[in-house]
Amino acid sequence: MHKTTVELDEKLLQQAIKVSGAKTKKQAIEYGLKELIRSTNRSLLKEELGTYDLDISLKDLEKMRNDE
Repeated sequence: MHKTTVELDEKLLQQAIKVSGAKTKKQAIEYGLKELIRSTNRSLLKEELGTYDLDISLKDLEKMRNDE
């Protein structure tokens, strides 16, 4: 780990701290970076796996959940 100096929009950073629940600027920035990576990985996985059409209704899904 090393120290990096960057100029940030202070309003944006304060909003990120508020919505993330971070206690420090560092925590808010790290949280944002982790979320960016997680979101990107999720999108890449979705692209790789594709989509599937399931012939199941909401009622059937609820029944399956209750049967467990």
